[in-house]
Amino acid sequence: MFTGLSQGMGTLARLPGGGRDRELSVRPGFPWDSPLRKGESVMVSGVCLTVREPLPDGSFLAYASAETLRLSTLGAATKVNLERALRLSDRLGGHIVSGHVDCLATLFRKEPAGKSMLLAFRYPRELSRHVVPKGSVTIDGISLTVNEAPEGMLTVNVIPETLSVTTLSTLTVGSKANMETDVLAKYVEGLLSGKGKTGLTLERLLKEGL
Repeated sequence: MFTGLSQGMGTLARLPGGGRDRELSVRPGFPWDSPLRKGESVMVSGVCLTVREPLPDGSFLAYASAETLRLSTLGAATKVNLERALRLSDRLGGHIVSGHVDCLATLFRKEPAGKSMLLAFRYPRELSRHVVPKGSVTIDGISLTVNEAPEGMLTVNVIPETLSVTTLSTLTVGSKANMETDVLAKYVEGLLSGKGKTGLTLERLLKEGL
C-alpha cells in the first residue's frame, strides 16, 4: 500500500527485448532514505512495481507485463513520480493507494485557480461510482481531492507545492494520466453488493450490528 504522496521525481527507461513485456530502469532524482531492497514495492507514477534488482546509485530494474503497459503510461513516460511502500509506522498523509491503475484518464482542461492549478479529466463512465466530490483519487501516483465529479469526469485543484515536485505540472490538454479510484470505495461496493467472498451485505451488517 501507498499514500499517494510522492517522494520525488525520477526518470524511466524501457530496456530492449522481452516482446510485449518490458524490463524498466528507474532512476530517482533524489536519494532514498535507505537503500532499496530486492522484492520491495515502489509506486512509479501510480503503478506498483517490484524491485527486481536494486543498483548502488539508487536506481532499480523492474519488470512490467504487457497488461501493465497497456493500462498505464509506463510504455511512453520518461518522467515519473516515485513513492516507496507504506510502513506501518508512517503517517498516512494522503489516502490508501494500492498502486493498481484502473484506467487512463485524459486531461481536457487546465487553468489557474488562485495560486493552484485546476485540472479536469475524462475517464470511463463505469468507474464513476467510485469517484465522489470531496473523495480521493490518485492521478499519476498523486493523492488528490475530487472537487466535482459529473459522470465520467472529475476536477481537482493542485497546490503549488505539489506542482513543483511532481510531473502533474507537465501535463497538457490531451495528456494521458494513470488513474486509480478510491480503494475503500471498491471494497465497500464489493461488500454491500454481496460480491465479496465474506458474503457480507448491508442487511447482514444491520442485523448483526457489525
